[in-house]
Amino acid sequence: MNEVQTAEMTRRRGGEQFSQEGKPMIEIRRLTKQFGSFQALKGIDLTIAKGTVFGFVGPNGAGKSTTMSILATLMAPSSGYAKVDGFDVMQHPHEVRKRIGYMPDFFGVYDQFKTVEYLHFYGASYGIPKTEREALIPQLLELVNLSDKQDAYVDTLSRGMKQRLCLARCLVHDPELLILDEPASGLDPRARIEMREILKELKAMGKTIIISSHILPELAEMVDEIGVIEHGAMVAVGNVADIQNRLRVKRYLHVRLLGREEEAEQFLQEQPYVNQLLRVESGWQIHFGGHDEEQAALLESLMNAGFRIVSFSEAQTNLEDVFLEITRGGGGDQ
Repeated sequence: MNEVQTAEMTRRRGGEQFSQEGKPMIEIRRLTKQFGSFQALKGIDLTIAKGTVFGFVGPNGAGKSTTMSILATLMAPSSGYAKVDGFDVMQHPHEVRKRIGYMPDFFGVYDQFKTVEYLHFYGASYGIPKTEREALIPQLLELVNLSDKQDAYVDTLSRGMKQRLCLARCLVHDPELLILDEPASGLDPRARIEMREILKELKAMGKTIIISSHILPELAEMVDEIGVIEHGAMVAVGNVADIQNRLRVKRYLHVRLLGREEEAEQFLQEQPYVNQLLRVESGWQIHFGGHDEEQAALLESLMNAGFRIVSFSEAQTNLEDVFLEITRGGGGDQ
């Protein structure tokens, strides 16, 4: 979508000020949800600034979908509150719905509709005049790479195409916040890449996006912050690098030297913070118990001892490593 088309989408607001200036896009305080004797949410606190792409991570049953359903005004909390753009989801649900585009993990499509008819139906449901819909819908189809499928019946589309069509449906009223529950679930690798590229473009347009996903590592390059939830409680919130550093309890180094192999192995085993030394084809893998200062000291010791260092690097921890490290167990998602 080019800049002119993007401007046309936002122009439909007619200059009216929808946002409450200075307010975060999402504000959640002491949020709980009880299902009989089961407590799905246990006093969640969360703040998401406008324009942020937020990854909501957690095992099945952690409370991700419950939280998103409350934000989407589809479920009432047991206590606490949730606000979208300053509006309480319980007290002002109509105002909240104007501002959100919600894509559930199990979305509904009407197979008897053509793609264009499907978007016209939802545009009309939001009160968008037909003339505006006729200008808007081609832009949405271009954004989600479905321009060549505008006259195709929905039931002929692949799963990935249906996912992208549902994303276009979420955008039909130009919401400020997108709530996407497992948007890449069940997609093949190519379809996941296409979805990721679309989300990057939406981020560039200034949308606030909250994404629930088990494959968040594939979205790591576009996520500003992540929140990790387990058993209904937030266990970590922050930007990707901070979460990785704060929660990393295992650090692995890879060292490759030239010559003096037996001497080097003995030397490494005697160094502080070297918990385990494993010989691999290209050198040594070290389970290291120290942090950056200690890692720098190890490199300095090797150099001072006269070893010829070919490479000295730390194995990078990705979001999947973080997820597995701080979430143990799981169950059925709520």
